[in-house]
Amino acid sequence: MVLGRLTHYAFDALAVSAIFAGVKKSTGFAPATNLIPDSSIKSIADSYFSAGEVVFNMITGQAVTSQYFKKS
Repeated sequence: MVLGRLTHYAFDALAVSAIFAGVKKSTGFAPATNLIPDSSIKSIADSYFSAGEVVFNMITGQAVTSQYFKKS
């Protein structure tokens, strides 16, 4: 039960991070992690957002090569 809940929260966090990556890719605006004063928390935030970029790029790559998506 606890493992399922943790997995769910991890998936949700990764989905939110991927949304931030999509905003960054389409608008150029990104979260200002340089404003975080603590270096360890800043490192965690940078890792979190970079994981979202990896997921976003994977999803984009699948969509580009899929027959079910077309460019509009």
